[in-house]
Amino acid sequence: MKIYVGNLSFETTDEDLSREFAVYGEVASSNVVSDRDTGRSRGFGFVDMPSDDQAKAAIAGLNGKDIMGRTLTVNESRPREGGSTGGGYRGGSGGGSRGGSGGGYSGGSRRY
Repeated sequence: MKIYVGNLSFETTDEDLSREFAVYGEVASSNVVSDRDTGRSRGFGFVDMPSDDQAKAAIAGLNGKDIMGRTLTVNESRPREGGSTGGGYRGGSGGGSRGGSGGGYSGGSRRY
């Protein structure tokens, strides 16, 4: 089961997260999500536990627990809403430079 862990201290590491969850059972992986530009923690992460029973015990035991001065939010991870993984051109109007002279649209066909 994949578990979401929110409200992490910005100093929390993957190893810290794994150590907290290991009290409840086997941890397959743990990952504190960091900003891709700055490398700084984004304050949340994910833990994978192969046993649903152990994962549920970890959720019950750690949700609301104070760790490193922060009260954790721990629950079963849900798929992202909208199905988009982000990035890419979404079409429509908007600001930004599209290159070329005169600020026109360059490349591809445009539907009106």
